[in-house]
Amino acid sequence: MSKKFYVTTPIYYVNDVPHIGHAYTTIAADTLARYHRLKGEAVFFLTGTDEHGQKVEKAAVDRGLAPKAHADIMTQNFQRLWQKLHISHDAFIRTTDAEHRVVVQELLQRLYEKGQIERRTYEGWYCTPDERFWTEKELVGGRCPDCGRPVERISEDNYFFLMSGYQARLIRHIEDNPGYIRPESRRNEVLGFLKTQVLGDLCISRPKSRLAWGIEIPFDRDFVTYVWFDALTNYLSATRYLSPPAQGSTDPKARERYWWPADHHLVGKDILTTHSVYWSTMLMALELPLPGNIFAHGWWTQEGRKMSKSLGNVVDPNEVVDSYGADAFRYFVLREVPFGLDGDFSPEAFITRFNTELANDLGNLLSRVNTMVNRYFGGKIPPAGAEEASDRELREAAAGIPGRIDADLSLLAFNRYLQDAWTLVTRANRYVEENAPWTLAKKQDMGRLGSVLYNLAESLRLIGVYLYPVMPSTAQKIWNGIGMDKQLTRCRLSEEQGWGGLGPGSAVRSGEQLFPRIERKNQAGRGSARTDSDEVKRKKNREKNMEKTAEEAQEPAPQPAGPELMGIDDFMKIDLRVGKIIAAERVEKSEKLVKLSVDIGTETRQVVAGIGKSYAPEELTGKAVVIVANLKPAKLMGIESQGMLLAASTGDTLSVITVDRDMRPGARVK
Repeated sequence: MSKKFYVTTPIYYVNDVPHIGHAYTTIAADTLARYHRLKGEAVFFLTGTDEHGQKVEKAAVDRGLAPKAHADIMTQNFQRLWQKLHISHDAFIRTTDAEHRVVVQELLQRLYEKGQIERRTYEGWYCTPDERFWTEKELVGGRCPDCGRPVERISEDNYFFLMSGYQARLIRHIEDNPGYIRPESRRNEVLGFLKTQVLGDLCISRPKSRLAWGIEIPFDRDFVTYVWFDALTNYLSATRYLSPPAQGSTDPKARERYWWPADHHLVGKDILTTHSVYWSTMLMALELPLPGNIFAHGWWTQEGRKMSKSLGNVVDPNEVVDSYGADAFRYFVLREVPFGLDGDFSPEAFITRFNTELANDLGNLLSRVNTMVNRYFGGKIPPAGAEEASDRELREAAAGIPGRIDADLSLLAFNRYLQDAWTLVTRANRYVEENAPWTLAKKQDMGRLGSVLYNLAESLRLIGVYLYPVMPSTAQKIWNGIGMDKQLTRCRLSEEQGWGGLGPGSAVRSGEQLFPRIERKNQAGRGSARTDSDEVKRKKNREKNMEKTAEEAQEPAPQPAGPELMGIDDFMKIDLRVGKIIAAERVEKSEKLVKLSVDIGTETRQVVAGIGKSYAPEELTGKAVVIVANLKPAKLMGIESQGMLLAASTGDTLSVITVDRDMRPGARVK
């Protein structure tokens, strides 16, 4: 029996226009699904839309449509974008599906009969746009704390799920299962809430007199169920009627038993509470297994500013994909920032990665190999001869990647996955320079030239395998270019990851460039480099001021004579941990700042450190350092830093504090 893997995205509200946040979650889930299929596992990848509620009903009325007809139109926005982004979901659930409604009503009835749902009169402040009640204390200036709109006082009967009875049990589950909520900062956030607040009961209904568009409560036809019981239940209901058959059986209960629980619920951090608290306690009350993991990723900003329609800085994935291709967009959002942190979508950063990594490093590698095979060997891959030292180093570099990328994706470390896969791209390009095939051709050393070109083509074959989960179209183009006639969708990692899978004699195919370089001077508008000289000057001045502020923030404030003593209780509050630097790069426009990806065992943290004048980025990679792990996140030049690196200083010279023995990442410094 093959291993099963079940991954979900949130179901997206149909009144939203798909934006970068929706795309980010779905691309991450698609990458996991493709990777586990590549491993030969049975995969169920679920996404979909949330289609009930007051906002949908109101929008439909305003358009003169029935709510279902309005939802049918809006759902197509997501379906079209997923097709454009090469999303390989196995099912697209809609909460208007008749089969979903049956499961929701069954579960509500089951909990009602168990005494876990009861009717009460409730009075409170209600925000119609957010469809949510607020207490007096939660209001901000008499308005909704989420959207800032006016609220109205409502008193009505409703049904409540007795969520409060599961608080202690949920705390125990989170503490006993460290990987249940990730990253660790989100886990701590949920535990902090549960340990300091009294968990209330959850309102799960609306009277039909106020909201008719929803799933009817089975034990009271005057009410419909509210969003949480309707929307969250989709993860379970889909296993009954949308999942692949369970070992040949199409019986709904057999399929549910096989596929449930999900391995990963991927969500944005704004809906972490609904999933980690509401959904978890609902499952506990139903006596069903909890999912393996709930992972809450961060938000995207645009050049350091929160995206909003009023600012006109919302990134439309459709526009980026139409301009630069789906794979470039998929690569950027997963490569740019560790999954779990907030990310910044800057047109400058996008174009820089596109030109340097995709166009130069990867695209040129394929182009150079195909050109030389065509020129020197009639378009047929030559055989390899005796192995030399640089050949062995290239082969060994490739052999080390599968284990690392498997570990990366087990932690949902997508940016580290791409860093590790990219080591073969980097090594292959260095191999070209080391062996100078153009010089071998001049010397007529065709035996050695054949070996070099075979090894480069074989490296490209493996690069295609490793990049396939993130960049499926690009990976297949690489394979087609080197004469591989197989489809990656039908391949298995265990069969393809060994060296030597490319047969000599394969005919290379020269096609269009993988990633034509973006010429900045010809770009205009969204997603392009700015050309207006005055704006460029203003931007440079702003960045200089930001850099100065960031650097000054790292300088110690003047201290009074003599050390100020600290009590042991205060010292014990500092969480020092060993971290392994897995990637480092300079912060653009800064001489001092370096952006580090630091593995602390349970997650990868992004740390921005002012050590750029003392260290080159390549010197830092692999170092075991000490970081302060419990600092509040701060932004330096618009980049979030989740910790502080410890370093000693003498004048302008800095020395990073390192660990002189082999310690696992995450080990506490005492």
